Amino acid sequence: MIDVLIKMCKFARNFEYMKVKAVNKSAFDLPQYATAQSAGLDLRANIEEEIILKPLERKLIPTGLFIELPDGYEAQIRPRSGLALKHGISLLNTPGTIDSDYRGEIGVILVNLSNDEFVLKPGERIAQMIICKFERIEWESVSDLSQSERGDGGFGSTGTK
Repeated sequence: MIDVLIKMCKFARNFEYMKVKAVNKSAFDLPQYATAQSAGLDLRANIEEEIILKPLERKLIPTGLFIELPDGYEAQIRPRSGLALKHGISLLNTPGTIDSDYRGEIGVILVNLSNDEFVLKPGERIAQMIICKFERIEWESVSDLSQSERGDGGFGSTGTK
């Protein structure tokens, strides 16, 4: 196994490091941050040949990456803004959640939302992975909820401006 350092924001510009165990079975380096202040680690397509995504087509793309997160953390998989803007490529099930007890390969469900075919190349950066702490809840069954200004208004009830 390989230990990879994952940066977690403690204060605005003060980073703390958390070790996360990773197995990398891909032909590429472990995911990295693009810049010193990046929140997401870039995931790459672990493919040997180009893949063509036709308009509205979706495919599960392997990354070759397996991780072991500490309890109380999840990995969120999110689209890359450049692929979305320039090529109409996004992720289904976004953000995707990788639970701390999952030990399988991280796969990314790409979808082509454009009218043009998209050629995915081996090693291309396809998504971002963000490591997040989460809270678990315990339900408290009640008969009424407290009042709020918004109430039960949803689906645009707060306006568009």
